Amino acid sequence: MTTVLRNLPKVGEDISAWKIIDVERLELEKRKGPTLPEPYEVVVAPQWNGLCGSDMHIYLTAMLGEEKMKAPFVLGHEASGIVVEVGTGVITLKAGDKIALEPGEGCGRCEDCKKGAYNHCENMKFAAADGRNGTLQGLYKLPVDLCYKLPDNISLEEGALIEPLAVAVNAITNIANLPHSANIVVFGAGPVGLLIMAVAKSLGARRIISVDVQQERLEFAKSYVATDIHLASESKKGETKEEYSERHAEIIRRNLGITDRGLEAIDVVIDCSAAEVCMQTGLWILKRKGTYVQVGCGPLYVKLPMRIIADRELTVKGCFRYGPGVYTMAIDLVSRGLIDLKSLITHKYKWEDAVKAFEATKAGKGEDVGPPLRG
Repeated sequence: MTTVLRNLPKVGEDISAWKIIDVERLELEKRKGPTLPEPYEVVVAPQWNGLCGSDMHIYLTAMLGEEKMKAPFVLGHEASGIVVEVGTGVITLKAGDKIALEPGEGCGRCEDCKKGAYNHCENMKFAAADGRNGTLQGLYKLPVDLCYKLPDNISLEEGALIEPLAVAVNAITNIANLPHSANIVVFGAGPVGLLIMAVAKSLGARRIISVDVQQERLEFAKSYVATDIHLASESKKGETKEEYSERHAEIIRRNLGITDRGLEAIDVVIDCSAAEVCMQTGLWILKRKGTYVQVGCGPLYVKLPMRIIADRELTVKGCFRYGPGVYTMAIDLVSRGLIDLKSLITHKYKWEDAVKAFEATKAGKGEDVGPPLRG
């Protein structure tokens, strides 16, 4: 996880912002800052931004979903910051407070919002999505209910990782409904996969198995939170994806002592890889009436073993962002020391070096500049 630091401007001043112009082209521009907050709004100076897969997808392709971006806009949505000014109706925050920002603003009026599923709001305004400006700018204005005060024992650097942690909390608690003492397999040991495993452990999972194609990632997963790891097997010449997935599931079972029933059976599988063979393999290793959750966003269409899903009465669910109470729970788990976020911060970059941060994330490695300075 790479983070980018921002300094602290004031309302009324011009601000700087990193906007994407085209494929792998970022530009730092001066622009007008936000106006004074409405009664229940807050103006925040983003201090740290994490760069995630969706940021990189836009950076590398200039695509928003299936369409090419129509105009330059500001990237960033994993952010923490310092409150600069609050509206007249805000009583929970004051200038100087450090907060984590939830980047999606629902309308509060549509059917989904009214039933508590605001992540599916038909009028959602999400930072750096659909051409909307994100948090890689000097000041950012948002409703107070999307600002979460960070306790003293959580740094602003950690605060920028509350957003991906919220995805993990949602996946484990609201979607998987992880039972206590459960056995869970997570495909993909990237940042979200690691955080999903961390949440599972914090909520009492018995066994946490990490599956990935990179040994280095697996070794970190084992040192971080996983109880077991498995390096994905190579496919045989001429083997179909379906044949590989069934065989691979049997290898995982045999190597890790997984059973179809009983204490060593798998209760939950969560896929963060978005690879078709991982989805197939995950369904093959689930116990009867187990739960499969798709977190990774991959191809529009894939082949799944529907007979296995039907015969074993598996529950297959999707997972999209986060909802009510998730940010609060994420912050609480970190504050109580149940989840370590510091270990996931790999590199830190000064505000003016944001392009280096994107390039380092693209390459999968970079030179850590050390503790950044405000300037």
